[in-house]
Amino acid sequence: MPRSGRLFILAATGGLLLAGAATAATPPGDETSPIQVVVDQAKVLHIARPADIVIIGNPAIADATIQDDQTLIITGHSFGTTNLIVLDHSGQPIADAMVTVAPQDNQVVTVYSRTSRQTFSCTPDCAPVLAVGDSASVFDAVNQQVQSQNSLSAGTSSK
Repeated sequence: MPRSGRLFILAATGGLLLAGAATAATPPGDETSPIQVVVDQAKVLHIARPADIVIIGNPAIADATIQDDQTLIITGHSFGTTNLIVLDHSGQPIADAMVTVAPQDNQVVTVYSRTSRQTFSCTPDCAPVLAVGDSASVFDAVNQQVQSQNSLSAGTSSK
């Protein structure tokens, strides 16, 4: 694969014809109906035909995991659009769909202060969120807080 450095590949134990919770699969070549996912949320897509490989073009925007042999989970990571390709055991494409990741309820506020930029999610109280394009110092501080919170959550859930 010539672009393997940019692709996130998972071996699938399931199949295709993505039929998600109210979202049908996009037939190969028809990218007019993207799969809609919200940042930091997951969407279940059911797999109906055997597949071998699932490819996400930009895993910084979304990723795909296999829940069981007939269920694919798409999780939104960052605002944007990427593609999802599912191949069968002979390498033939089964699906080629766009995945669009949007902010939750469009309640995102971006604050600009001279050369600094910071993004907040306001539902209704505002809290900082990780957003590509925010100032490096702000992004790093929020990222550190998110990672600390995640490790605290992981520590309590394993007990």
